[in-house]
Amino acid sequence: MKTAYELAMERLSRTAPAVKLSAAQKKQLAELDSQYAAKIAQREIALKDEMARVSAAGDFEKVEALQQQLVNERRKLQAELEEKKERVRRGKL
Repeated sequence: MKTAYELAMERLSRTAPAVKLSAAQKKQLAELDSQYAAKIAQREIALKDEMARVSAAGDFEKVEALQQQLVNERRKLQAELEEKKERVRRGKL
């Protein structure tokens, strides 16, 4: 007798079979992860330095704006990363 989990996994594999990635695709995905981690870290460092400088000057509204900018840029870079990873998975990159 199968468990509910096993039955659900069978149904899932029928409707959306698991995609097998080639070694080249896995390598591309890892490179993308690495590149975007570096981009995000670079932006975080730059904006945090700016926040520290502005905070020392006492302009807390500007600090909040910079924090929001950091969140927006991180979100944008993550979306770009996921879009590129999806293209690699589909074999279009």
